Amino acid sequence: MKRKHIGRSMLFGLVAASLALSGCAGMSHRQQNAAAGAAVGGVAGAVLTGGSAMGTVGGAAIGGFIGNGGR
Repeated sequence: MKRKHIGRSMLFGLVAASLALSGCAGMSHRQQNAAAGAAVGGVAGAVLTGGSAMGTVGGAAIGGFIGNGGR
């Protein structure tokens, strides 16, 4: 059951990331990197914490920060 939940979380994260990145045409390179980092971080946080909302949000925040250049 837990494996099924992680798979759904990863699928949702990948779909959300692809939708978010498709709307990046008017964004700067730095903004695109921040969005991509947040998407990847959110998926990684969900996987590492077993689908925890706190882990997903934390991963997205850290990924977005890193993708933005860490400033």
